[in-house]
Amino acid sequence: MDYEANSRIRDPVYGCAGTVCHLQKQVSELQAELAKAQAGLASMQSQQQNLIALICMEMAQSQEQVLHRHQQQQLQQQFIDTSCFMDEYSLGSTWEPLWT
Repeated sequence: MDYEANSRIRDPVYGCAGTVCHLQKQVSELQAELAKAQAGLASMQSQQQNLIALICMEMAQSQEQVLHRHQQQQLQQQFIDTSCFMDEYSLGSTWEPLWT
């Protein structure tokens, strides 16, 4: 009652109802600001998830390229150039097999 009486002295028309109304307005403004901040946070989290997914896809593609190059190198090493070796046709008629 003391607060109400002092409020009525400060504001004869509205009294403590004016203070309550002012505080309710502040609460509404802060709730709107909080909602805006939460929406911004959700947007940033979504962007972060998309960025992480993009980075993961690029890393996977890079690893696939490295693996493909490595496989190609292994295949190239398996196929040794044998053109320097002689076969029975390139030796001519003097060639005789070691086994008979």
